[in-house]
Amino acid sequence: MSKLSAGHRSGQSDTQVSTEHAKLRIGQIKFTNALPICHFIDRSDPMHEFWPGAPSELNSWLADGTIDAGLVSAFAYAQLADDFVALRGLSVSSRGPVGSIFLFSKRPIEELSGCTVALTSHSASSTNLARILLGEIGVRDVNYVTQEPDLPSMLDGAEAAVLIADHALHWSVQDHGLQMYDLGEEWHTRTGHSMTFAVCAVPRRLVEQDPEKARGIHRLFLEGKRKGLGDLEAVIAEATRMMGQTEDFWRSYFSKLIYDLHEELAVGADAYFDAAYRHGLLTKPVKLELWGDES
Repeated sequence: MSKLSAGHRSGQSDTQVSTEHAKLRIGQIKFTNALPICHFIDRSDPMHEFWPGAPSELNSWLADGTIDAGLVSAFAYAQLADDFVALRGLSVSSRGPVGSIFLFSKRPIEELSGCTVALTSHSASSTNLARILLGEIGVRDVNYVTQEPDLPSMLDGAEAAVLIADHALHWSVQDHGLQMYDLGEEWHTRTGHSMTFAVCAVPRRLVEQDPEKARGIHRLFLEGKRKGLGDLEAVIAEATRMMGQTEDFWRSYFSKLIYDLHEELAVGADAYFDAAYRHGLLTKPVKLELWGDES
């Protein structure tokens, strides 16, 4: 791990990290893919304030200081990497199919040059992954439009659409006649790497100025994950309540996801960040910086 830099970073306001006696505002992804981490998180501490949201909302809140830390898109972390570190042991990742991030297409993916592709407004990591993959396979001159995540509306004026999380899960089991591409699987097949979609980010300033408070956030999420993976039946029951489908459906779905974050997964995340920079989606090279331990 590189030495954490001290001092003020890239215009980050003095109020962006809570003071010692203020509530910590903690973001968490509100979709089923994060349930194994978030369902059992202890919300009893009066000094913690939880902000559930879609990844795109959490990304904006993290960037503007509305939240202090939380589970956010890996791409958002990459954009803010000067100011944040990622907590070890916490992510939403896959090594192959992810099961809830799909490109739905009226034609084969290789034939989308010159077409319009609609991207969900709820994502950063996955929509940029779609741009990378299409670029890598030689699809050119794509007109990307960002829309609310409703597949029929998205496809009114587009040849393909990217959906994530619960919206993707819903449409993945419908009889729509579209070709479906799992973007986690496409990434792994083409690069051999894992793909990290979300990480738990905390400010460098908090780590430097109040490491015990940072460790408290770390323990909070790690304990949530420990309980979630230790009682997956309860997680499955909550997913079923939220979305329907069968217990077997959710058991298969959660088995595809990885909720750890360590050096091996960081290699895949760095490969994604490198590709994003190469395709002009990030303004500078970025490496994932892990902080803390899992004890």
